[in-house]
Amino acid sequence: MNDSAPAPAPRRARVRAPELIGKGGWLNTGDEQYTLADLRGRIVILDFWTFCCINCLHVLDELRELEEKHRDTVVIIGVHSPKFVHEAEHQAVVDAVERYEVEHPVLDDPELATWKQYAVRAWPTLVVIDPEGYVVAQHAGEGHAHAIARLVEELEAEHAEKGTLRRGDGPYVAPEPEPTVLRFPGKALALPNGNLLVSDTTRHQLVELEADGESVVRRIGSGVRGFADGAAEAAAFSEPQGLALLDDGSVVVADTVNHALRRLDLATGEVTTLAGTGRQWWQGSPTSGPAREVDLSSPWDVAVFNGGVWIAMAGVHQLWAYDPAEGTVGVAAGTTNEGLVDGPGAEAWFAQPSGLAATADRLWLADSETSALRWVDLDGAVHTAVGTGLFDFGHRDGAAEQALLQHPLGVTALPDGSVAVSDTYNHALRRYDPATGEVTTLATDVREPSDAVLVGDDIVVVESARHRLTRLRLPEEAVRVESVAHRTQRAATEVAPGGLRLDVIFQAPAGQKLDTRYGPSTRLLVSSTPPELLLKGEGAGTDLSRALELNPAVTEGVLHVSAMAASCDDDPANEYPACHVHQQDWGVPVRLTEGGADRLPLVLAGMDE
Repeated sequence: MNDSAPAPAPRRARVRAPELIGKGGWLNTGDEQYTLADLRGRIVILDFWTFCCINCLHVLDELRELEEKHRDTVVIIGVHSPKFVHEAEHQAVVDAVERYEVEHPVLDDPELATWKQYAVRAWPTLVVIDPEGYVVAQHAGEGHAHAIARLVEELEAEHAEKGTLRRGDGPYVAPEPEPTVLRFPGKALALPNGNLLVSDTTRHQLVELEADGESVVRRIGSGVRGFADGAAEAAAFSEPQGLALLDDGSVVVADTVNHALRRLDLATGEVTTLAGTGRQWWQGSPTSGPAREVDLSSPWDVAVFNGGVWIAMAGVHQLWAYDPAEGTVGVAAGTTNEGLVDGPGAEAWFAQPSGLAATADRLWLADSETSALRWVDLDGAVHTAVGTGLFDFGHRDGAAEQALLQHPLGVTALPDGSVAVSDTYNHALRRYDPATGEVTTLATDVREPSDAVLVGDDIVVVESARHRLTRLRLPEEAVRVESVAHRTQRAATEVAPGGLRLDVIFQAPAGQKLDTRYGPSTRLLVSSTPPELLLKGEGAGTDLSRALELNPAVTEGVLHVSAMAASCDDDPANEYPACHVHQQDWGVPVRLTEGGADRLPLVLAGMDE
């Protein structure tokens, strides 16, 4: 027992928190509207997120334990800040809040007003506000829950002593559940018996439906979020998505939030685990090995191709492959860098691959964050059919090189060699024909389609936001639509041509230090679109600050910055300190302007003082 006086609370930089403004208003509050003054006395954590972003979904899961443990002192508020045009629609935000079981108030900020007030530069970003209304910390990216939990405990003790902490119920009001057969279904699979298997994602189940796509034959899974093998009624999933039929007649399931592949025995309903540990993959983790011993990261879809089960590993922007015969899993393509780069698999960049479809000689994929349709050949090389990058999207038919999609999640191979794309945020089913290089529209007014499956001459679309399967006859003539093109709504940062100082701010959480036992504990990777924007400073290094030189001849572009830092408990007596990885990717639109900024600060963790 230690009778000495407690150490004084650490001095923190404090900035008065700007007001919370959002044209879309508040969700999950029973129609109550809130200001920061209403929350005074509570520790407020602002989670700047957008529902397309896999890293944002990871953070929602990271925060669940903190939210439950400190429910009487902490109020988490999701500030929904859209990247895509569809994400600015209020009903789409309402749907996403239910889809991902967000159990805290959400401010719908379609015009990015609060995002700009807090000078946020990346999804996700977490901002901590103390009970007196001051910003005391900011964190970008994933892996910060442990640091915020420690800060929350410090703030609880500090403000309880000052008398400025107010305990009690928070403003969260749960919405009424809707009685539908499916709830935000993800993917579908035609079974050998003529029935359809659907991942009922928000209900954490698989549902077998009769051929009509409506009548329930059976449900697989308890319906409670969890990770458990066993009989159909006892097994547990967490937001399952992709489905594929294996040669032995069983089904492999992408169990997304459990970071695992599961196996469903269709005859018995028994569920077992094929790959994954239940833990999320982080930089430095093994990238191949025995399947049950290797961490995965948000597997979103699966397809049998070229002798293996390929996995759209949305969480790390890669494709992995599982070998059923050997029981192994490993990276097949992608570097973990987010973007659109073709070439040999080991050098390609993806951006949240979310849909797969295999033919004899191609693996088609919907690369959602680049609004792209891409494919892998039998040699493992990656090609792009439609799409240009992270910031251009829309609904435009015609020649593939100028056609536009908006965050597609599914792709389906058609008998004639063309592919149907579930163009999710355009509420459309599109078609790409490799023979002509043309993109057309097959159907519109399908609400957030996330997958489609061929059944005879029909195509059955998973109409996710209408909670149903919709059967369409493949039309002879394509639907004609008005062309629209969009760029991300984020304002470009004005920077001066020539020298630009890039500073990634990282302050190790209290009680921790940078982990330098095995060499440098930080990593910084910088590139640009177009590549000629950067005259100097491109590439990888271990220093979190770097001198860049911008090309005056390029007036605007995007700086791609990826940073990682590892910190460990700072206790010399502990031989095996707990360590944590903090990481974030930024895509910063910049405009070169005389008199613009000559320094670009990006906060990974801490405050830019």
